[in-house]
Amino acid sequence: MTDQPAQHHPTDIKLHTKSRILGIAFDDGTAFDLPCEYLRVFSRAAEVRTLDQPPTGKEGVNISAIEPQGQYAVRIVFDDGHDTGIYSWDTLYRLGMEYAQNWSEYLARLEHIGYRREEPDAGEKRLRILYFAWLARKMRRESEELRVPENVTDVASLLRWLGTRKRGAAALFEPERVRVTVNKQFTEPFTKLHEGDEIGIVPTSPTAPPTPDLV
Repeated sequence: MTDQPAQHHPTDIKLHTKSRILGIAFDDGTAFDLPCEYLRVFSRAAEVRTLDQPPTGKEGVNISAIEPQGQYAVRIVFDDGHDTGIYSWDTLYRLGMEYAQNWSEYLARLEHIGYRREEPDAGEKRLRILYFAWLARKMRRESEELRVPENVTDVASLLRWLGTRKRGAAALFEPERVRVTVNKQFTEPFTKLHEGDEIGIVPTSPTAPPTPDLV
């Protein structure tokens, strides 16, 4: 099965261990950042697919190894001991394309069985924020160390929080105005943040939006 020709072929695969994200780019230009938890609970292994209830307790799971299986698949070994999931290139592509729907359905199944999913890094965390181009001028600094509240768990919530810290800052951190890196890797809005991460915020336009002086 793993040697059947694939419709989609990866051009780059990177495991971001600290943020527990598997980044994968394909030859049609599509790229995905897939959380390790997502890949684990949607494993194609028989012992996972035949469960009566959704897998639980995988919030902090990470990938410990990625092993080629023929030319068209990999075996992903997780640090909770699960090592029987074979992921073809087409399976990974489909998981990326269907992430939003799959994840929403998974959360609904957890709610149905009464399981409360816990973020693995609850509580405040310290982040190093780097500002680039006009954003550094607007913020009057190129970097700062911040202790962010516990509800800042991912890139999207960080941008929202940064926009509330100073009057007039919200427009600077609108998602369409900036790209964000975590530990020098470009991210998606759902990329999780962890204690000690270095966050780079890079404007997508050379021109700053008109804003009042930040206070």
